[in-house]
Amino acid sequence: MKINSNYLRLKDSYLFSTIAKKIKAYQASHTDADIIRLGIGDVTLPLAPAVVEAMKKAADEMGVKETFRGYGPEPGYEFLRDAIAKYYASKGVNVSAGEIYVSDGAKSDLGNILDIFDADNKVLIPDPVYPAYVDTNVMAGRTIDTARGCEANGFKPMPESHYEADIIYICSPNNPTGAVYTHAELKEWVDYANKCGAVILFDAAYESFVSDPTLPRSIFEIDGARTCAIEFNSFSKIAGFTGTRCGYAVVPEELERGGAKLGALWNRRQCTKFNGVPYIVQRGAEAVFTDEGMKQIKANLAYYMENARVIHEGLESAGVWHVGGVNSPYIWLKCPLGLSSWEYFDRLLERANVVGTPGAGFGDNGEGYFRLTAFGDKERTKEAVRRILADLK
Repeated sequence: MKINSNYLRLKDSYLFSTIAKKIKAYQASHTDADIIRLGIGDVTLPLAPAVVEAMKKAADEMGVKETFRGYGPEPGYEFLRDAIAKYYASKGVNVSAGEIYVSDGAKSDLGNILDIFDADNKVLIPDPVYPAYVDTNVMAGRTIDTARGCEANGFKPMPESHYEADIIYICSPNNPTGAVYTHAELKEWVDYANKCGAVILFDAAYESFVSDPTLPRSIFEIDGARTCAIEFNSFSKIAGFTGTRCGYAVVPEELERGGAKLGALWNRRQCTKFNGVPYIVQRGAEAVFTDEGMKQIKANLAYYMENARVIHEGLESAGVWHVGGVNSPYIWLKCPLGLSSWEYFDRLLERANVVGTPGAGFGDNGEGYFRLTAFGDKERTKEAVRRILADLK
């Protein structure tokens, strides 16, 4: 019997466990410390009332014989797929309900989609990066190249002639950096992918935080994307479904490789390995796109983006180089005083009692940078920025 030896190649994920240990050790010797956490990427506001009511109603239906539902369609119920298609239309993007595949989240999809691609495909992944992109490909034994983000390119790497890629990961707005690609920049990636026959896996989980109408919120706003891209989205950030779990992938009808339609392959994979998202959750997700649901959800998004504004303007006033904080809930800052990512983590914890995330945990190019998030309490965020600025002085 043999195991998948690729799992032995995975690097242990020390980032958040190390953070937890450092906080625990500090609190043990500083029992009165008032620690503010700006490192978590999880939302903190509750589900919108419209979503909760829809889920309660759906739960009641499940308790009545006439309205009880068992196995649902693997790609998702029509009512939700239609609602998602209308949401895309509201952004000026034409996507049909039949091109939408509902799932339990974008993280799952971004790993599971690899099932339809051969292990010999070469993968191009940005650095710094959301670690799951790397790990899922290591598990499959694929060759990985990195597109290096840096201060010079605003942490938005662009296509280069030496790349050899079959699969390309792009996340915009980006986690962890908060950088957002323009239409022109995404057009370069789309043209590159179409030219070399690559497929872009576009993570749009944070698109709802984009308020600038000149910036794209979907890869399908770009001419040519329908023949080279798959888009992944999630209800986790737009509607706080991090613990409820619901997302979706959009696979255009035109997208083919090796003589096969990728949508048909993805549907076959899902029908074999996935039984669909619970009816109750899908009804809650549908409520996100109602008039009342969107009104409530936009209020939550505005709450987070006010936190982002406070962090962004605070760092700007202190002359700290950073990206994000505008059109994104993440702020990616250059560590002051030439400190390493972990040195700055220790300094903030000990001198300001503020916790963020060391950039080194997101890849080699994250060293010397630091991530703060806007997913906290408003008053606590203001206090954290006050402490950070006081320490800088």
